[in-house]
Amino acid sequence: MEKFGKSQPVKRVEDVRFLTGAGRYVDDIAPENAWHAMVLRSPVAHGTISGLNLDGARAADGVHLVVTQDDLRTAGIDARMNASIVTNRDGSKGADPIRPVLADGRVRFVGEPIVMVVAETREQARDALELIELDIDDLPAKLDLAPGGATIHDEAPDNRAFEWGLGDEAATQAAFDAAVHTVSLEVADNRIIANSMEPRGCFAEWDGERLHLSYGGQGVWGLKTQLIEKFGLDAEQVRVTNPDVGGGFGMKAMAYPEYFAVAHAARVLGRPVRWMSDRTEAMLSDNHGRDLTSLAELAFDADHRITAYRVRTRCNLGAYNSQFAQNIQTQLFSRVLTGVYDVQTTWLQVEGYFTNTTQVDAYRGAGRPEAIYVLERVMDRAARELGVDPWELRRRNFIRPEAFPYGTATGETYDVGDFDKILSRGAREADAEGFAARKAADAKRGLLRGQGLCYYIESILGDPSEGAKVEFCEDGTVNLYVGTQSNGQGHETVYAQFLADQTGIPADWIRVIQGDSDRIARGGGTGGSRSVTVQSTATLATVDVMVAAFTAYLAEKMGVEEEAVRFDDETFRAPGSNLTPTMVEAAEMARADGREDLLSHEARAKLPGRSYPNGAHVAEVVVDPETGEVRVDRYTVVDDFGNLINPMLAEGQVHGGVVQGIGQAIAEHVVHDADGQLLTATFMDYALPRAADVPMIDFTSEPVPSTANLMGMKGCGEAGTVGALAAVANAVQDALWERGVRQADMPFTPLKVWEVLKDGSVAAE
Repeated sequence: MEKFGKSQPVKRVEDVRFLTGAGRYVDDIAPENAWHAMVLRSPVAHGTISGLNLDGARAADGVHLVVTQDDLRTAGIDARMNASIVTNRDGSKGADPIRPVLADGRVRFVGEPIVMVVAETREQARDALELIELDIDDLPAKLDLAPGGATIHDEAPDNRAFEWGLGDEAATQAAFDAAVHTVSLEVADNRIIANSMEPRGCFAEWDGERLHLSYGGQGVWGLKTQLIEKFGLDAEQVRVTNPDVGGGFGMKAMAYPEYFAVAHAARVLGRPVRWMSDRTEAMLSDNHGRDLTSLAELAFDADHRITAYRVRTRCNLGAYNSQFAQNIQTQLFSRVLTGVYDVQTTWLQVEGYFTNTTQVDAYRGAGRPEAIYVLERVMDRAARELGVDPWELRRRNFIRPEAFPYGTATGETYDVGDFDKILSRGAREADAEGFAARKAADAKRGLLRGQGLCYYIESILGDPSEGAKVEFCEDGTVNLYVGTQSNGQGHETVYAQFLADQTGIPADWIRVIQGDSDRIARGGGTGGSRSVTVQSTATLATVDVMVAAFTAYLAEKMGVEEEAVRFDDETFRAPGSNLTPTMVEAAEMARADGREDLLSHEARAKLPGRSYPNGAHVAEVVVDPETGEVRVDRYTVVDDFGNLINPMLAEGQVHGGVVQGIGQAIAEHVVHDADGQLLTATFMDYALPRAADVPMIDFTSEPVPSTANLMGMKGCGEAGTVGALAAVANAVQDALWERGVRQADMPFTPLKVWEVLKDGSVAAE
């Protein structure tokens, strides 16, 4: 990277260990003397625990502890899970029922943890679970997104957790009343399971004074705060670490009950305790994603410009409020409610419902993919009903470049944008003009080809402030301490590359240190695509501190005034001095002089505003009407991520995000039966996208540098998923339209597509 300059496509350094099996995940690093925990989970979706006999488990071979909710309470632990609560449109607070760490007399979803057993081996713990006598009196399961049904929580007798609103309802209605055209479409956003490569797990240690909990997560500081609060410990008594983490996608951003139960067990036993979920356990207990239905409505004037936009959403929270759940489909959804379109009259109304299913929370994009999916589906429908080309309808309603900075109807301030330029580049890269010929060629073979367009915009979320620390080590290497947490995104490469770009320190001399609350006192973790922008801003601030400190030191060495010393990203120089040390050489000089104060530098920085990555996704699908099979044949992305540190890693993030979007669109779907049993709890029943389901993804960067940070960057981690859902869905709808199908909802499985084709053809006759 030194040879070829800045912002080059550098291969990920961490992949050497990951691809050779040398990664160190939580299950790899648990102490060898740790005992094993396993969890008894509810086999029914809703019921009252009428009997719980633990004598057999307690007496079983190798068992050292059996933990219930009563045990946690007796130990003085605040054994309730945290949740954020929104304010209803009438000013009251949303329902906030207690979610116990372990079931407290009642179970509300299949997989809810009831008892944890700790034994010397995993097999002994599993055998002990079989000896627990559990009796549950079944209650009716509530599964639909509507008021009524069996009450799950007394705090929400009709099972409605909240009713939230944003915008001007009356003005929006008036705009619809005055509109020349109105278009509406109801779309469902199907529930999915994140299925990170590494399931959730943790281990805990207690040495009599301090608690150490290590888990696979997206940051250590939030969980540390909760452990301090729930266990009544001092901050110095708690250490939380993240080792290598095999995927998070938002699902690992929050605390889970098992972490607190394991921490309690380690403290009681005075011995390390470990827990690792298996795949079905993870599918039952990991927070699910999406699961909402929205009615979207657009009002247009005679020139087909949008005059108002209204969305009414019903979202599924699952059995309890998860940590961020109520915010996901309300505040986060609203961030990009109007997308890239110039419309100021809006109304968003969201109702959240409790059901007897696993909790729903953040999944790659967290509210923003859902909002863009709704908007871009109804834009596509509007183009059809108004008889306008879908590309042209979007262009006609884009926010113009001269309008930036642009204040949206929901309170965002988009700093920059040139959406028409990005879309035009997308049309060229996707060979949009050649689509008609490809469609005709497929038609001769009895196949249906459709083209789908989505123009998305993202709002980068999370704490806008972050810290960084650079430490020069005796062996000549450099430690870069960061407050974010890699879950596989390549942070070790990109952060080292950025520091190398700014300082001239060879990248392979730089070690990125993350995920340890003892070594890094404060950090915002990873989520909302915040990592590169906030962490690089903090690194820049730290570089400024370093340069200033070394400048003062070297000025004396060079025999010049401080103002004469300049650093040109590689060496310090001053007129009249033949000393030209690099940053590393300056540190070596300082060490030789006993200037330990110059060997460690740190700073915090705060972004002045959010960045807003955006771009055009163009998908082409081929549908076989005889079988209903949908194949994504072509996929093109043109993204505005601003300036890139490592284009290769950005492209990889887009590829991964698009594949997750394609997976949800054509294959992934959570299914419960009428009793609330999860029918898709193995990979035999839950279809993840395979290599054959994904075409080569064409990625092009068309940067419009952000003004919200010094580097002109825009986050990219979630963008692929934000754009993929509507692009694929619109392509399928396009393919099916000529056969009379007017409503096409994800997932587009062969059976589902075959059935709607049959029904659509009948309706069209």
